[in-house]
Amino acid sequence: MPTSAAPAIERADDDALQRVLRRAELAARIERQVLQDGVHATAIPGMHLMRSSQDVKPVHGVCQPALCLIAQGRKRVLLADEITEYDALHYLCVAHDLPVSGEVIGALPEQPYLSFRLDIDTRELAALMLDIGRPAEPRNGCPRGLFTGMTSSAMLDAVLRLVRLLETPADIPALAPLVIREILYRLLTSEHGWRLAQVATPDSRGQRISRAIAWLQQHYREPLRVEDMARSVHMSVSSLHHQFKAVTAMSPLQYQKQLRLQEARRLMLAEGVDAATAGHRVGYESPSQFSREYARLFGLPPARDIRGLRQPNPHARA
Repeated sequence: MPTSAAPAIERADDDALQRVLRRAELAARIERQVLQDGVHATAIPGMHLMRSSQDVKPVHGVCQPALCLIAQGRKRVLLADEITEYDALHYLCVAHDLPVSGEVIGALPEQPYLSFRLDIDTRELAALMLDIGRPAEPRNGCPRGLFTGMTSSAMLDAVLRLVRLLETPADIPALAPLVIREILYRLLTSEHGWRLAQVATPDSRGQRISRAIAWLQQHYREPLRVEDMARSVHMSVSSLHHQFKAVTAMSPLQYQKQLRLQEARRLMLAEGVDAATAGHRVGYESPSQFSREYARLFGLPPARDIRGLRQPNPHARA
C-alpha cells in the first residue's frame, strides 16, 4: 500500500469509529431520558425523543417539517404509495406538512427503537439562509417533500450535544438555540440541502406548494375548488397539480381526503362521536363513502378501528 494513502485510510477509519461511538452515546442518553415507550416532548422546544420496545403497527398523522434521526433500530415511512426505510446511518427530513404513516420494525425489549426528532421552523431556516447564503442552487422542478440522506459526523455530533443539554437544564435557554441553528446549517449544507432550501426561498416552487398545503389545511372540510387554491398561490391549475403531486406524491384531492379521514379518526377517538357524525363534520355527505374510504386508508371500518385503538396496549401508539 502506498504510504501516502495510509493517513487517509486512518482518518476514514477514525471517522467511522467516532460515528459508532457517538451513535452508541446518543442511544444511551435517549434511553436514560425516555423510560417508557412512546413519543416524549422534552424541555427543548420542538425536540422529541421516541422509544419502542416492540414493533409498532403503522401510525398515521400529518408530519410537520422535521429532522428525524434514529439512534438505534429501523423505521418504515409511507407517503401515499411510496415506502422509505431508514436506520441509524441515515436521517429523514420532512420539508412540508405531509400525511404519512410510520412503522417501527425490528424493535426488541433488549434492543428498543430509539430516535430523535427536531421540528423545523421555516422562519429560522430563512433567517439562517440570509446569513450563510443559499446553500445550493434550487434545481428545476419540485423535489419530493420527504427525503433521506447519510448522517454526517458533524450532524450527529450536533444532535448529540443538543440531547446532552437535557442533563444540564440551566444551559438550555442559552445554548439550545445555537445548537439547533448548527443542526439546520448541517442539514442545509448537506448533499440534499437544496431540497429543504426551496421551502424557505421566497416565491420558489417549494414555497408556493407550502402555501397551497396551508390553504388546503384551512379549507379541507369544504368541497375542493382547485381553481381557488391555485389562485391563492398565484399558480395555474395545471402547474399546481403537477408540482403539488411532485412534492406530496398525491393530488390535492387525495391530500384533502387524508386530512379529512385523519381528523375524523381523531374526533371518534378523542371526542367519542359516532362515524356518521365524524364523517359529516369533516365534509363527507355520504356515510357509506366515508366508511369505504376510511377502511381503505386505515384497514378497518370506522367502528372496528376505533374499538381496536381503545384496547389497552402500552406500545400501540409509540
